[in-house]
Amino acid sequence: MSRRYPVPPAKEVSHLKEHLGYWMRMVSNGVSHTFARKLESKGVTVAEWVILREMFENQDTTTPSTVAELTGLTRGAVSKLITRLLDKDLVSRKESSDDRRYQDIKLTGKGKNLVPQLAKIADENDQSFFSILTKSERDQLKVLLMKMAGHEKIKALPID
Repeated sequence: MSRRYPVPPAKEVSHLKEHLGYWMRMVSNGVSHTFARKLESKGVTVAEWVILREMFENQDTTTPSTVAELTGLTRGAVSKLITRLLDKDLVSRKESSDDRRYQDIKLTGKGKNLVPQLAKIADENDQSFFSILTKSERDQLKVLLMKMAGHEKIKALPID
């Protein structure tokens, strides 16, 4: 004998475009993909830009583990990115004479010169997408997004 269970009332299924996440993702994809294409013209990826910009901030020698901490990336991911930046002559690496596992990395002159050019591209990309908003609206949007990121404890830098 089979049991009959009451069927719950049908819920209205929300439309895709009713979700804030949909609109955030749409704008984010547009901003990110356009930026990535512009960076490609300079021979770097968004992930490489993030590493270069974080290293530029210090202007000193640093370590891959420090870069991993700053960016929220794994040490393995940072290692691969640093290898790509080495191949492009944008960073240099020096192994410790005491411990070969320990490495110092530093922006090369070429890397130091490239970062301001890439920052200008980032600024222009933001201007292109967000100039439709007033300064007050941009400031408010930034505060809201930062509030959300903080609430969700999102700390990893966006690299995709």
